[in-house]
Parts: sequence; C-alpha cells; structure tokens
Amino acid sequence: MAYTTINKSTDYFNTKLFTGNGGTQSLTGVGFQPDWVWLKSRSVADSHILFDAVRGVTKRLMSNAASAESTEAQEVQSFDSDGFTVGNSDNANRSSATMVSWNWKAGTGQGSSNTDGSINTTYTSANTTAGFSISKYTGTGSTGTIGHGLGAEPEVIIVKKLNSSESWFSYHKPLGNTGRLVLNATDGVATDAGYWNSTTPTSSVFSVTSNGSNNASGDTYMAYCFAPKTGYSKFGSYTGNGNADGTFVYTGFKPAWVMVKKATGAANSWFIGDNKRSPSNIVFNYLLADTSDVDESGSGQERDFLSNGFKIRNSNNGLNTSGETYIYMSCGQSLVGQNNVPCTAR
Repeated sequence: MAYTTINKSTDYFNTKLFTGNGGTQSLTGVGFQPDWVWLKSRSVADSHILFDAVRGVTKRLMSNAASAESTEAQEVQSFDSDGFTVGNSDNANRSSATMVSWNWKAGTGQGSSNTDGSINTTYTSANTTAGFSISKYTGTGSTGTIGHGLGAEPEVIIVKKLNSSESWFSYHKPLGNTGRLVLNATDGVATDAGYWNSTTPTSSVFSVTSNGSNNASGDTYMAYCFAPKTGYSKFGSYTGNGNADGTFVYTGFKPAWVMVKKATGAANSWFIGDNKRSPSNIVFNYLLADTSDVDESGSGQERDFLSNGFKIRNSNNGLNTSGETYIYMSCGQSLVGQNNVPCTAR
C-alpha cells in the first residue's frame, strides 16, 4: 500500500471542464485558489495558454510555441478562491467551445525571493507538501545555481524565457543531468553538459550555465519545478513493448493527470490525458502540449488509469514503440492516506 500525507489530492491539483460563453466567466469548482492555470480549447484548434500567480494575471505563455510572454487582458483575469475568471478572448472563453483547465497549487500567491542559489530568484512560490514550485529569475550568463524552494530534489524542471522567443527547456531525472526535452516540439532528448552544468538538482537548487534557454545574461525566466510525493505525484520513465498489451507504469496512486513524451527514437508529441475528459477506462482522449490540435478521442492512444498506476493499451509510436524510452509526469489520488480511505480502480 502507498500511504501518503496528502489525503485530498484535489487540494493541490484538479482538472476543470467548462464551456466558453464569449463574455466574462468566473469558473468555480477547482477546490482551491490556483497558482498555475493551463487552459486549452478542446473543440477548436486554439493554443494552450498558461498563467501563474508569480507573473500575475493576464501574463500569458503558450506551451505549443516558443513565443515570449504577452499581456492578454481578456484571458485569465483573476485567480479566485475556488477557481479563476476569464474574459472574452477566444483562446480562453470562445463562445460554445468546450474547454479544459489543469490547475496546480503552489505556495501563497506571488511568493518571495529565494536566495539559496548563487542566482537569486525575484519570486518563488513553493508548496513543499505537494512538491511544486514556481520561480522567476534573471539570467546572469554564467554558471550558477537557482533556488527552487521545495526542500526536496526536483525530478522535473520546466524553464521558459519570458522576454523573447525561446523554446521551453525541460529536465527529467531519468534522462540524466545532461539531457533536455523541448515542450513546444516533438524532438527527442538532446544531451549537452551546458544544459544543467552536468549537475543533478539538490533539495535546494538546480544548476545552469550560460545557455540562452535558461540563463542568458539579463533575460528573465520562469522555472516550474516538481518533486515526487508518495501517493500523489510521480515522475519517471518506462520502456515501450510495441504491443497492444502495453507497459504498466506503477505510480502508487490512481492517476488524475498524465503527460507522456517519447524521449528516444523517432520524434513524437507530448500526450496529455486526465480523468475528467475520460472519466472511465479506456482513456481515449488526449491533447498534445506541443500543438494547437483539438481534443482527440480515436483509437491508437488507448490507456487505462488504474488504482495504482496506468497501463498502455496500444502499440502507437507516441506511447509504446518497442525498446524506446518514454518519460512521464503524473499526479492523482492516493491509495490510502492518513484518513485510511482507499481509492479504487475505475
């Protein structure tokens, strides 16, 4: 049994589905005031749009583009006690469009400067219970370290330059401290000592060199850091078997959200599934973090979300090529928490 101190996973992560009304709309039912909101239209090919409390409302990034941060007054307008408010932008609230938002809880609002590293962050909002932090910093162009505030080693770090166009840079522990993937692209893993200074993150800092994607002098960056928490979140890798009876990935909890990326072999997209768009098995629905494509629900990407992990149910290249490595990020509901309430299979 995977016991956890997180009795209610929806205090820290939740998926919200809604239909756009083309005006202003306050979305409730998230269960907390979110600090990171990731929005996507399911029915229209609009971009993924991402907002966080450290940068502040109206400040948009797009996971499927290298574009710089932009100010969008009619997209996410406020982070509310039980959700968020959107304006009349088509990307955020197109009339009659079906929408999905993925919502995470970090620390308290914008947070404060973190001075653990040689490069101080402007702000860091960290949730040590849930293993998630958001940091803003200014690059120095020199080898250094940056504090993440988690008090535990992050196994995923996603970095985005704000002030000019630059691809999303991401670190994943199974790929080593010289590896990186690009969130807005299908590229497989690339390796270079200059990405993370060939240094594994510690419980207090992660390392950078002079790479323009995460530490050019005078440029501003956001870092989203994730540390695993038993029974709530897990980040790792699996090897495909090329069979419709695919690989089972143990997480220790029933997944609520899973993102998978092929890291080796032929290039492929970032696949996102959740338990709201696909409330029962088989999980057919998927969105691609690197494209503006609509929500797909056809065959070829089948998965099951089980009480203690997820299982691939197809031999598609994007999820299950024989012998290839895939990385994943997952969060969800514990098997048994301190309240001794078990979660069941679907």
